[in-house]
Amino acid sequence: MVTIDRSSDLTTIGANGGGWVAAPGTTSPTSPLVQPAAPWLPLGAISDDGLKYGFDEDSQAFTPWGFTAPFRTQTTKSLRTFGIKLWETSRTTVKSLMYRVPEASLTPTTGITSYAETAAPQPDRRAFWFVVFDGTTANGFYVPQGEITDRSDVTFKQDEMAGYEVKVTAYPDAAGNTVYHLDKLPATPAYPGS
Repeated sequence: MVTIDRSSDLTTIGANGGGWVAAPGTTSPTSPLVQPAAPWLPLGAISDDGLKYGFDEDSQAFTPWGFTAPFRTQTTKSLRTFGIKLWETSRTTVKSLMYRVPEASLTPTTGITSYAETAAPQPDRRAFWFVVFDGTTANGFYVPQGEITDRSDVTFKQDEMAGYEVKVTAYPDAAGNTVYHLDKLPATPAYPGS
């Protein structure tokens, strides 16, 4: 009889998590289990949709004459993205990201915060740190060079929480890497097979 190897300890449910932002190239936190310190700023409450880690890839297949299947495939595009819905729309860090304005310009004067959206937005790269927790398992994602490249509409409604739904695209750093993983994982049990 074949034994099917299964371990619920090796599964992940995004039970909890968070996100932080800092200036591009800010040094990564050392562990997903350590609270990020300044200059990292929290993104606050994230909707119960959690964090979506996206893979956007294209490839070109090369099929030789006389074959019906390719004998080589070349990756022509490989993007990593993170999708989240930020609920704390009054948090200056979050507002700064959504509207591409420096956070310092969101300091209220006479009780009112005033800012304008430009018709010619400039690049707004930042470093991002995302963590996902499930019991004793933790996944950390460090993006040294990222930018919000997609923003969804914002709905203000009586029976719905307003939120900024955004997509962060990870760009290569000086080493050519887009995302660094820092995970705390349980030990994988020994395989009983041959």
